[in-house]
Amino acid sequence: MFDTVKTCLGCLLLAASAFAAAAPGSHALTLYGEPPKYAQDFAHFDYVNPTAPKGGTLRLSGFGSFDSFNGFISRGTAADELGLIYDTLTVQSLDEPFSEYGLLAERIERPEDNTWVRFHLRPEARFHDGEPVTAADVVFTFNILVDQGAPFYKAYYADVKEVVADSERSVTFHFHHGRNRELPLVLGQLPVLPEHYWAERDFTRNGLEPPLGSGPYRIGQVRPGRSVAFDRVSDYWAADLPVRRGFYNFDRVVVDYYRDTGVALEAFKAGQLDFNLEVSAKNWATGYDSPALNEGRIIKEEIANHNTQGMQGFIFNLRKPYFQDIRVRQAIALLFDFEWANQRLFHGAYTRSVSYFGNSELAAEGLPGDAELALLEPLREQLSKSVFDSAYIPPQSDGSGNIRELRRQAYELLQAAGWRIENDQLINAEGVPLSFEFLLIQADFERVLLPFKRNLASLGIDMQLRRIDVSQYINRLRSRDFDMVVTSFPQSNSPGNEQREYWHSSSADNPGSRNLIGLRDPAIDHLVEGLIVADSRAELITHTRALDRVLRAGHFMVPNYHTPVYRVAYWDKFAHPAQPPKYDVGLYTWWVKPNAPDPLTVLPTGQEP
Repeated sequence: MFDTVKTCLGCLLLAASAFAAAAPGSHALTLYGEPPKYAQDFAHFDYVNPTAPKGGTLRLSGFGSFDSFNGFISRGTAADELGLIYDTLTVQSLDEPFSEYGLLAERIERPEDNTWVRFHLRPEARFHDGEPVTAADVVFTFNILVDQGAPFYKAYYADVKEVVADSERSVTFHFHHGRNRELPLVLGQLPVLPEHYWAERDFTRNGLEPPLGSGPYRIGQVRPGRSVAFDRVSDYWAADLPVRRGFYNFDRVVVDYYRDTGVALEAFKAGQLDFNLEVSAKNWATGYDSPALNEGRIIKEEIANHNTQGMQGFIFNLRKPYFQDIRVRQAIALLFDFEWANQRLFHGAYTRSVSYFGNSELAAEGLPGDAELALLEPLREQLSKSVFDSAYIPPQSDGSGNIRELRRQAYELLQAAGWRIENDQLINAEGVPLSFEFLLIQADFERVLLPFKRNLASLGIDMQLRRIDVSQYINRLRSRDFDMVVTSFPQSNSPGNEQREYWHSSSADNPGSRNLIGLRDPAIDHLVEGLIVADSRAELITHTRALDRVLRAGHFMVPNYHTPVYRVAYWDKFAHPAQPPKYDVGLYTWWVKPNAPDPLTVLPTGQEP
């Protein structure tokens, strides 16, 4: 009898083992079901040092101020780096175009028809208070973001029909249809919030109570509006997972806020900040000159940036009547003399941006090919004729500052649109002058805009520059109370749902959405939806090129410029892996060198204590 019991028990154990071995799902998600780079038993990503020492402090700069630790709503100004306190269902690999590996989720299921995705949570996943992360927390997070979060979330998750907790550690997202190939990966990026914490709090209110998370850091010391510290969680539940090994090596991350980027640069050179990602060509060329740089205590490094460059530019708010005529927008854009600015202001460091998907195979080039024409021809009556010509590229000047020919072209466009110069003012048929405001927050950007302002004035166009603080700026963008601003539309190598947030009519009126331009174009809507549901890489490329071609032909912004490298300056207290990630700076794979002196404790050569 005892032997029989043992035999049956052995059978049960074997059956349980077989079930575990056949457990459904995968450790990773890829866009089209292609094999991921890293196998299920991988030890760590290639771009980390798995034995990097822990310790030290990373001091960063923030711009302006902050009054909220809730970055999920459209109220207040959220602090930087809040993502450090939250874990997501999956994490994206930084050396693949778009692959994700399980973090909170140990396994992910997705059927061939792509009508749902199921995440199986790790039993060891914990919030900072020790409570387990459950499927109920995932359901709560999704619903509260859609119902009470910023309008962005409702658009971003529009194709999700419902989310259901199947068990304590299994959650399934059901879709309205299976055509959105990116949606499972989008949902993998969901930061999971603790339902038990928010049950006693109003999610719609901003404030500075440190929220509860499950990530590698928790909020430490706070000086409201001035600085916030993130302290590494010593017993972080995921520290030894392959997707986290070699990451988050700093004991403390401190963000100090500055209202002027010039002051922040001086603070960096004085050793009050450790790291700076430089966006100004002038500063990169001359701004770091100092004894510390000459002595090698400050290091300047350029790291290759293989990302799709996206587009930065001066955008037109199409909600304003004077910007609704494409000829007016094109004329204004002709008066931005990039070549002169690049020589005189930027030390020749930049390349003119021409595509919304530059530096990638996604950018439209030349005449549309057969595959693009198959998408564009049914929309021909809704599109500008120029869409079917070569993809638009801004004309070049000779860099001398004399743009007589471009000025002539601009005025011809303005005349065709019903404008004329009278008493040094450009006026329309009703005698109303063309006058608008350019809203900005960075003082050092004025040097870029002032030459543009002079060129506009040469045709009687009055552009007023108005600089305001960060909180006012955010509120005015949310309420669409602006004429022109400078902004960027970052892109990944696999664009998807975020295109709806950028260009689709459904996002035009959502306060806080990225459709700042105010686009309401059925043809663009159609192309965006087609891009989102593309079911192969080749189809995605074709849809993206067609969308790029239409956006460029619409002259919705004055294209700016980009550089194919990350320009980073840092004090010689850090080390980083020899192989950086292909699609990111990888700052949180860096570490403080053991026994490295703190910049604040080291005086410049020749200076006495």
